[in-house]
Amino acid sequence: MTEGKNRQWILNARPASKMTGEEFRWNEASIPKPSDGQVLVRNLWLSFDPAQRVWMSRDSYMPKVPLGDVMRSLAVGQVLESRRPDLKLGDIVRGSFGWQDYAATDGKSFFGIHKLPPGLPPNLALSLFGLNGLTAYFGITEIGQVKAGETVVVSGAAGATGSIAGQIAKIKGSRVIGTAGGKEKCDWLVKEAHFDAAIDYKSRARRITPTLWRCVDAWRDSPRLIIPRVSPRRSRCWAAGRGKADSCKRKT
Repeated sequence: MTEGKNRQWILNARPASKMTGEEFRWNEASIPKPSDGQVLVRNLWLSFDPAQRVWMSRDSYMPKVPLGDVMRSLAVGQVLESRRPDLKLGDIVRGSFGWQDYAATDGKSFFGIHKLPPGLPPNLALSLFGLNGLTAYFGITEIGQVKAGETVVVSGAAGATGSIAGQIAKIKGSRVIGTAGGKEKCDWLVKEAHFDAAIDYKSRARRITPTLWRCVDAWRDSPRLIIPRVSPRRSRCWAAGRGKADSCKRKT
């Protein structure tokens, strides 16, 4: 930390295609003072999530980040000063504190402010128990409603959300097939994450065969995978972040 200064990354421009770095501007400001009902938090861990690209570009489930504002992100920090009764000096909290050293907040943002349970590593509050983990958990259990004995296909399976989704499906007793780009990622899925099988969508043999597809009960977001239209059965399929499960009927 820089003594007496609040270092910040400001959203300077909206991304047009590939990120260049010009989208952000470095800034140094004064450390904010909390008002009644607020706390002053010193950030310890900052989150970098795929959803931030959407927040930078357009309105979604929340308004896009205004140009000139601190880049929005979840963060874990320590309370340095509190003017609310439920939080005290030294508490470790998670909230939408942004890419900066310090934040004065009332916790009324979309993600609120939550005190971490004792013993929870701060990095896990932003990963396994953060956006990615919650997306995976509710996608598998509530939207996909995956059950023991079913076959689940997870695309982007080696990513932050897909890898957790597949492991939750395994815990639920399902057979899990992951898709990923490259042999190294596919080997990791089987050997480390304990998926039942992995398909490399970059290889020529990236097709889910008609025989296998007839056995699929749930499918999580597969934009790159070639899916044959072969089976008259109905399967549940959903895309991460879209909060919806469709009953997808495939015909020969």
